[in-house]
Amino acid sequence: MANISDRYTCRVTWSAEDQEYIGLCAEFPSLSWLEHDPEKALAGIRKLVKATTGDLASNKEPVPEPISLRSFSGKVLVRVPPETHRMLAIQAAESGVSLNHLIASKLA
Repeated sequence: MANISDRYTCRVTWSAEDQEYIGLCAEFPSLSWLEHDPEKALAGIRKLVKATTGDLASNKEPVPEPISLRSFSGKVLVRVPPETHRMLAIQAAESGVSLNHLIASKLA
Protein backbone atom coordinates (compact mmCIF):
# COMPACT_ATOMS: atom_id res chain seq x y z
CA MET A 1 0.00 0.00 0.00
CA ALA A 2 1.20 3.49 -0.84
CA ASN A 3 2.41 5.91 1.79
CA ILE A 4 -0.05 8.69 2.69
CA SER A 5 2.51 11.22 1.37
CA ASP A 6 1.79 9.78 -2.11
CA ARG A 7 -1.81 11.02 -1.83
CA TYR A 8 -1.01 14.74 -1.76
CA THR A 9 -1.76 17.03 -4.71
CA CYS A 10 1.59 17.79 -6.31
CA ARG A 11 2.20 19.49 -9.63
CA VAL A 12 5.01 20.98 -11.66
CA THR A 13 5.00 24.29 -13.48
CA TRP A 14 7.58 26.52 -15.12
CA SER A 15 8.96 29.37 -13.02
CA ALA A 16 9.92 32.24 -15.33
CA GLU A 17 11.46 34.03 -12.36
CA ASP A 18 13.76 31.13 -11.50
CA GLN A 19 14.13 29.80 -15.07
CA GLU A 20 13.50 26.30 -13.70
CA TYR A 21 10.62 23.94 -13.13
CA ILE A 22 9.03 24.24 -9.72
CA GLY A 23 7.35 21.41 -7.87
CA LEU A 24 4.44 22.50 -5.66
CA CYS A 25 2.02 20.83 -3.27
CA ALA A 26 -1.50 22.24 -2.77
CA GLU A 27 -1.74 21.01 0.83
CA PHE A 28 1.64 22.53 1.72
CA PRO A 29 1.73 25.93 -0.05
CA SER A 30 4.97 26.95 1.70
CA LEU A 31 6.91 24.04 0.15
CA SER A 32 8.52 24.07 -3.31
CA TRP A 33 11.31 22.33 -5.20
CA LEU A 34 13.28 23.78 -8.13
CA GLU A 35 14.94 21.69 -10.84
CA HIS A 36 15.94 22.05 -14.50
CA ASP A 37 14.02 18.85 -15.28
CA PRO A 38 10.23 18.61 -14.63
CA GLU A 39 10.37 14.97 -13.53
CA LYS A 40 13.07 15.82 -11.00
CA ALA A 41 11.00 18.76 -9.74
CA LEU A 42 8.07 16.39 -9.16
CA ALA A 43 10.27 13.82 -7.45
CA GLY A 44 11.80 16.56 -5.31
CA ILE A 45 8.51 18.01 -4.06
CA ARG A 46 7.17 14.52 -3.33
CA LYS A 47 10.32 13.72 -1.32
CA LEU A 48 10.00 17.02 0.56
CA VAL A 49 6.31 16.37 1.35
CA LYS A 50 7.17 12.89 2.63
CA ALA A 51 9.90 14.33 4.90
CA THR A 52 7.60 17.11 6.10
CA THR A 53 4.70 14.79 6.95
CA GLY A 54 7.15 12.50 8.74
CA ASP A 55 8.53 15.40 10.78
CA LEU A 56 5.04 16.64 11.67
CA ALA A 57 3.92 13.17 12.74
CA SER A 58 7.06 12.51 14.82
CA ASN A 59 6.56 15.86 16.59
CA LYS A 60 2.88 15.01 17.19
CA GLU A 61 1.81 18.01 15.12
CA PRO A 62 -1.27 17.89 12.88
CA VAL A 63 -0.64 16.51 9.40
CA PRO A 64 -2.94 17.99 6.73
CA GLU A 65 -5.36 15.53 5.16
CA PRO A 66 -4.70 15.05 1.45
CA ILE A 67 -7.34 16.68 -0.75
CA SER A 68 -7.67 13.36 -2.59
CA LEU A 69 -8.91 11.67 0.60
CA ARG A 70 -11.43 14.36 1.59
CA SER A 71 -15.11 13.97 0.78
CA PHE A 72 -16.98 16.85 -0.79
CA SER A 73 -20.72 17.56 -0.65
CA GLY A 74 -20.90 19.19 -4.06
CA LYS A 75 -22.35 22.32 -2.50
CA VAL A 76 -20.58 25.64 -2.93
CA LEU A 77 -21.93 28.89 -1.50
CA VAL A 78 -20.91 31.91 -3.56
CA ARG A 79 -21.86 35.49 -2.79
CA VAL A 80 -22.34 37.81 -5.77
CA PRO A 81 -23.71 41.31 -6.13
CA PRO A 82 -27.54 41.44 -6.43
CA GLU A 83 -27.34 42.63 -10.05
CA THR A 84 -25.17 39.63 -10.99
CA HIS A 85 -27.68 37.34 -9.28
CA ARG A 86 -30.51 38.96 -11.26
CA MET A 87 -28.59 38.67 -14.55
CA LEU A 88 -27.87 34.97 -13.91
CA ALA A 89 -31.51 34.32 -13.01
CA ILE A 90 -32.61 35.95 -16.28
CA GLN A 91 -30.09 33.90 -18.28
CA ALA A 92 -31.30 30.71 -16.60
CA ALA A 93 -34.96 31.53 -17.28
CA GLU A 94 -34.25 32.40 -20.90
CA SER A 95 -32.30 29.14 -21.30
CA GLY A 96 -35.04 27.10 -19.62
CA VAL A 97 -32.71 25.72 -16.95
CA SER A 98 -32.40 26.15 -13.21
CA LEU A 99 -30.10 28.79 -11.80
CA ASN A 100 -28.04 26.00 -10.24
CA HIS A 101 -27.68 24.24 -13.60
CA LEU A 102 -26.66 27.47 -15.34
CA ILE A 103 -23.99 28.30 -12.75
CA ALA A 104 -22.67 24.72 -12.62
CA SER A 105 -22.30 24.71 -16.42
CA LYS A 106 -20.43 28.04 -16.30
CA LEU A 107 -18.04 26.64 -13.69
CA ALA A 108 -17.40 23.40 -15.59
